[in-house]
Amino acid sequence: MQRLGRIPTLTAFAVLAALASPAVAQTYPTRPVTIVTPFAAGSVTDATARSIAAHLQEVFGQPFLVENRAGAGGMLAASAVAKAPPDGHMLLITTNSTHSAAPGLFKSVPYDPIKDFTPVARIGSFPSLIAATPNLPIKSMLELVAYAKANPGKLSIAHGNSTGHITIEAFKHRSKIDIARVPYRSNPAAMTDLIAGHVPLMVPDFGTALPQLKVQKIRALAVLTRERSATLPDVPTLHETVMPNFDLLAWAGLFAPAGLPAPIAERLARELQAMLSRPEVRDRLLGGGVEVFYTGPKEFDAYVKSELVKWTSLIKEAGIEPE
Repeated sequence: MQRLGRIPTLTAFAVLAALASPAVAQTYPTRPVTIVTPFAAGSVTDATARSIAAHLQEVFGQPFLVENRAGAGGMLAASAVAKAPPDGHMLLITTNSTHSAAPGLFKSVPYDPIKDFTPVARIGSFPSLIAATPNLPIKSMLELVAYAKANPGKLSIAHGNSTGHITIEAFKHRSKIDIARVPYRSNPAAMTDLIAGHVPLMVPDFGTALPQLKVQKIRALAVLTRERSATLPDVPTLHETVMPNFDLLAWAGLFAPAGLPAPIAERLARELQAMLSRPEVRDRLLGGGVEVFYTGPKEFDAYVKSELVKWTSLIKEAGIEPE
């Protein structure tokens, strides 16, 4: 009898919550919003976050502030957002590093990439490539493999994210070569050392690499996607050179802590969709190395789950042991 007596009360709460949800979305945000990114200032993720923050600030009339929390493979940033109140005042603009790769690369991850977050929207992809300093006497991936085999242990290759980490280990595993992998906290720092000649090779994203390619401070050897890039149509793929069927594309998206009210998630998603549909925005992001690809909360949720499976499999295939 007691359980039956509670039903009207619970139903009343449910009705009140349903009626209140639209009102919550209309009044959101009530104070400044922090957008956390897992990479350093100057990275393509950081630049994308700042573009989005500026747009949302204009739309919502409250400050949207970008906070960089680099380190630990992005887990510092993701963990902070996962623990935040689910009211939309702390958000995360991140990539596959935190939500696809971390569970396979690290023994201990302080959050669940599926259960601890509300996916809001996928905003694009970050294509990457393998680059070399012009001083290195190679101009192709085949030449790189031959040079590495002739000089075992003498080459090093830098990376600033999980895409580079996985690509390097997969390349070493398949080609049976000895190259030292040099991790950095972000791609801009690694690019600085590549240009300075401190490391001869790197796996940068397009956003970091394109400005240096234009002034010929670095040389592009191969892109990571199975198909050639429209941005660099003359650069071959790893698939067509030394790694058949290799296909890796980093993605970026906006998340909130688990439990974010659906109306707030949907409103954020609508504003992002409106922003990303503007030709001038798409062109600006493309020029910075971002291929715009929008999906809303439900589609993004399914995509994140499928990418977690894909990247975990790639990590195992590359023979990478969790750290």
